[in-house]
Amino acid sequence: MLVLLLLLALSSQPLLGSAKPSLDQVLDISGKKLRLDADYYIIPANGAGNIDVVSTDESCPLHIVIAKHSQGLPLRIAPVKGVIRVSTDLNIMLANSDSRCPNYSIVWKIDPFSKEETFLTTGGILGHAGSNSIHSWFKIEKYDDDYKLVYCPNVCPSCKHVCKDVGYYRYKNMEMRLALTNVPFKVKFQEA
Repeated sequence: MLVLLLLLALSSQPLLGSAKPSLDQVLDISGKKLRLDADYYIIPANGAGNIDVVSTDESCPLHIVIAKHSQGLPLRIAPVKGVIRVSTDLNIMLANSDSRCPNYSIVWKIDPFSKEETFLTTGGILGHAGSNSIHSWFKIEKYDDDYKLVYCPNVCPSCKHVCKDVGYYRYKNMEMRLALTNVPFKVKFQEA
């Protein structure tokens, strides 16, 4: 009996398992938890403008940009599992279809433009976690008192990919396109 008690006391394995701490739910600017059935504006915390989409020379897919003179577009957030929490894989998409690219998905994805630049565009895959949709998964991370968007999916453990912050890149000195960068930009969420 004494040997059994000693083995139990010295065991590194918990008897009943250990509960992992729950990740925080993402909050909007009024302090409410983001909901799956609601649309949101993603607002740059520095007030630089609002998230919008523009067509380029190729017209489709649409590029995700920060536009100074735009009301912004309502977006929908779809996590891989049930609740919108920090540090979990999720898709971000336009809340409504866009007539400029009717044959393209409204889901955001990364789109390598060159070896140095990877922009965010529409045309991604909703759900279906795996190698086919690896470019369509993002995360929301706490960043000071606000949040930041990150590309570092866990939905495909065997897939190779970079992990970078979503920031912006000034393209042709005109628009600020969302891109993978080493410098994140702070965002907030406002219910549409």
